[in-house]
Amino acid sequence: MPSSAARSFTDPDDYASAIPKATYEITIMQRGQFAAELVHIELHSLLLRHFAEHLPRTAQIETWSGQTSIGFLTRPGAGIITSGTPVSSTEVIARTPHNQSHYLVLPGPASYGTISLPSDKIAAISTAMVGQDLTAPREFVHVRPAPESVARLQGLHRAACDLAVHAPAVLTQPEAASGLEQALIEAMMDCLGGGGEAFEDRAALRQHAMIMRRFRRAVEEKPDQAVFIPELCTLIGVSERTLRVCCQEHLGMSPKRYLLLRRMHLARRGLREGISPKTTVTEIATQYGFWQFGRFAGEFKALFGESPSAILARPAE
Repeated sequence: MPSSAARSFTDPDDYASAIPKATYEITIMQRGQFAAELVHIELHSLLLRHFAEHLPRTAQIETWSGQTSIGFLTRPGAGIITSGTPVSSTEVIARTPHNQSHYLVLPGPASYGTISLPSDKIAAISTAMVGQDLTAPREFVHVRPAPESVARLQGLHRAACDLAVHAPAVLTQPEAASGLEQALIEAMMDCLGGGGEAFEDRAALRQHAMIMRRFRRAVEEKPDQAVFIPELCTLIGVSERTLRVCCQEHLGMSPKRYLLLRRMHLARRGLREGISPKTTVTEIATQYGFWQFGRFAGEFKALFGESPSAILARPAE
């Protein structure tokens, strides 16, 4: 049965865990009060999401297997960077079942949307309407459609989100959900195959994406431990310079900066979980590689808006 939900968040971990049918690991890049809105709509076959966030961040994302999705900005403004590729408000990017794992960087406040369909369904539709199977193996499809095509897609997406917020009962009606789904699929295909400008899948970009997948695997092998540059370069088999270039493209920052922020987020998670009543800030800090406790506390408060001790003092979540 079609359904929808609209929620607001002030905690990045709560936000990441609330995104259905995907795994997000968010790393906030700049101090400030986190705020985000999420709209999630399931029609018959189509899954629609809208994200609005107010702090620069990077995220490692694993999307639902068996799906092909497109992503686009829903408002003019600062673009996003996905898999090292900048995407502006006039562009659309499609991810196939062969590219479910990727990085998404928001250099500043941004509002963006996604539409997903089962890959077998979109393969048949795209072959019929566009003349090619958009689920064929590739990193992604990056297109600058005709302006009117993007405007129609954004308008339909916005209308669906407005219904989810103000009139969610409408979206539970099978006929209304079916009509909206077909209109969105048509707009989606028009953007991907309507004669817009397609960008090349460059060899260097593919190579860098491969390095970043190895980078991610190496980091995930130690999910609750600090990881440092020398061991990473050894595990991945690349020079520090190459890793720095790849991380700048895909994460919007150097690997050193990313790993520091990652350790900060892991420490915050450890403090929130309150391992035992006797757990101390010092134990959590040293677990994640922080040895200058005064500096750690100051940087932690600057990034998250509260001290480590204040988080530890709260009941475990």
